[in-house]
Amino acid sequence: MVRPWKFNLREEKLSDRPGHALVGIVNMPATVISPARAIARRVLFALLALLAVVFVVYLDNDGYRDANDDGISLLDSFYYATVTLSTTGYGDITPASDTARLVNIILITPLRVLFLIVLIGTTLEVLTERSRQAFRIQNWRRTVRDHVVVIGFGTKGRSAVNALLGEEDSDPSQIVVVDTDRTALDAASARGLITVHGSATRSDVLRVAGVQRASAVVVAPNRDDTAVLVTLSARELAPKARILASVREAENVHLLKQSGADQVVVSSETAGRLLGIATRTPRVVDMVEDLLTPETGLAIAERPVEPSEEGGSPRHLPDIVLGLVRDGTLYRVDAPEADSLEPGDRLLYVKKVSVGEETVP
Repeated sequence: MVRPWKFNLREEKLSDRPGHALVGIVNMPATVISPARAIARRVLFALLALLAVVFVVYLDNDGYRDANDDGISLLDSFYYATVTLSTTGYGDITPASDTARLVNIILITPLRVLFLIVLIGTTLEVLTERSRQAFRIQNWRRTVRDHVVVIGFGTKGRSAVNALLGEEDSDPSQIVVVDTDRTALDAASARGLITVHGSATRSDVLRVAGVQRASAVVVAPNRDDTAVLVTLSARELAPKARILASVREAENVHLLKQSGADQVVVSSETAGRLLGIATRTPRVVDMVEDLLTPETGLAIAERPVEPSEEGGSPRHLPDIVLGLVRDGTLYRVDAPEADSLEPGDRLLYVKKVSVGEETVP
């Protein structure tokens, strides 16, 4: 009996790949430079290379031979530098001494290559973009800490990113978006966000996004079963991270909680509740929208209790206090536990956002 061959091939994990192998999967936002500035910078580099060759040739003009045998002038030096760097090489001026030939090998030839790189910079920029991306990916993976990973860049994911970017100390480079839709990732990258292409149901993709070192994970896929699986994987990789998930149906909330989500938002019920309120009191919906929009008007904010406020009642503060957080537990302002403020408490209050504090994402 012939036994079939058994292959024990281990699939390479994304998280084990070096930076250059993740180009196309991880995308770092590009630095935008105006065309005029890019052209001016290349011209400047070309002129510097040209002047460097002119200086070297003129400094050692006795080592060069002119077809006219009248010596090498400054004009001849410019002429030789131009035809040499452009690889034209008419041959009427040639290095004759050993020193001049050595300088051509060690200095002028590399400058010729640099000059050509500058001249065809647009083409080479495309070719070297992969190398730059690989270096930036490798550096980012080594240094990223306490960032926010957003799973899914649909309507819910975009709204979550808008809220994050609306904060005063927001940094787009501290937000990583994971999605399988290239169009969505391009839109996220255009806003300065780091993107990872792949399914977040794979723990390997989450490792590439740095979930194990993230401070928070926003789970906002289009399907509830996907949200459960992603939450399970994220909690396994990041036991201390805060996981916030969104589901369509309320019956799946307990599944998300059991999977490790710290907070679950039911999108369908929330939207339906607002629609029901809008039928009788539409201005209430406008006020809720204002509170949920951090860039303008009123916003719900959180701050620590100041030493001068300890022992007092939150209802007597000039701020409109909605509740307080004590030892990780939220108490409404009318709860008995909120009668007296204690050291370490944090207040949830209504903050007025002035024009000068607006943040444009």
